[in-house]
Amino acid sequence: MFKLRIEGNFSSAHNLRGYKGKCEDLHGHNWKVEVVVVSDKLDKIGMVVDFKFLRKKLYSILEELDHKYLNDLHFFKKINPTSENIAKYLYDLLKSEAPNLYSVTVWESDSASATYYVE
Repeated sequence: MFKLRIEGNFSSAHNLRGYKGKCEDLHGHNWKVEVVVVSDKLDKIGMVVDFKFLRKKLYSILEELDHKYLNDLHFFKKINPTSENIAKYLYDLLKSEAPNLYSVTVWESDSASATYYVE
């Protein structure tokens, strides 16, 4: 089995509706995103997927989130922009572009992350 991993990042603000504590207030993060693709087979030139292709797809999505207030984005109007929901959002957008997508992990700090994957 082969496992490929790329990383990206974006900066944005959000607040968590219904949360009782500091995260209820407007605040921001420098988010880090990890995308993992797996496969037991390689293509004819020996790749699971071209890193350049995968990065381009990830970066185009992250560009839409960068320096934005996440709560204003359509997807997050009713769904809280938690790390968990951001990971699922990114996974769902990348899945059609990367059929061997395994997981998306989103860090809101160096010590806190959430991962979304489908078994």
